Amino acid sequence: MDRFVLSDSQWAKMEPHCLGKPSDPGRSGTDNRLFVEAVLWIARTGSPWRDLPPLFGKWNTVFKRYRDWVKADIFQRLFEAASGDPDMEYAMVDATVVKVHRHGQGAKGGPQSQAIGRTVSGWASKILALTDALGNLVHFVLMPGQHYDTVGVAPLIQDIEFDGLIADKAFDVHWIADEMRDRGVHAVIPQRKNRIKRRPFDRSIYEWRHLIENFFAKFKEFKRIAMRSDKTDQSFSAMIYLAAATINSR
Repeated sequence: MDRFVLSDSQWAKMEPHCLGKPSDPGRSGTDNRLFVEAVLWIARTGSPWRDLPPLFGKWNTVFKRYRDWVKADIFQRLFEAASGDPDMEYAMVDATVVKVHRHGQGAKGGPQSQAIGRTVSGWASKILALTDALGNLVHFVLMPGQHYDTVGVAPLIQDIEFDGLIADKAFDVHWIADEMRDRGVHAVIPQRKNRIKRRPFDRSIYEWRHLIENFFAKFKEFKRIAMRSDKTDQSFSAMIYLAAATINSR
């Protein structure tokens, strides 16, 4: 196999944050770069872990290592290291719905405990994302698929500073408009037809919103993201972080 994902520059940013380095206490990991490529292979192809090519090692050993990294939040660290400093002149918010494969169901506590809900097209999860002005992921929130997009906005933007916010009319609700005004943020959100008090709306800036749509398009090239096969939010989030890390650092 000669089709890998990570470039040398991407790996240079990630390597210091991996688990099992020789300087870490306990057992050292074997070839962290090959292991990360193994997880990316799963994310890119959407294949079951049992189908992992032998090049990457025994599938169950790789999977157990993956779960260790998930529990230690290593994939979030890799995302933060690879992403660098975001351009927060304008932030963009939008959501995408992903169907849940039957392999992604059955977690302890039921689907409602893992951001999975029933929609008109079946079980689904919703990824609510905040990107920077370049369309790179900054933060995301997982929600059941049937929830309104605005439900996750408060935790999505908490403690994150930006000068402007671009979103579609689904986010034209009073509390978001009020919070943006209180924070001194320039809100570029088209208004619903039934809104009585109209706000100024900059259409030229609103056109930048295609950048977050482009992000979702690249994001769903990873089949493990386009259809959720992970039972737990923790594992699914790890896949999201790693896929976004490769997109942000291209």
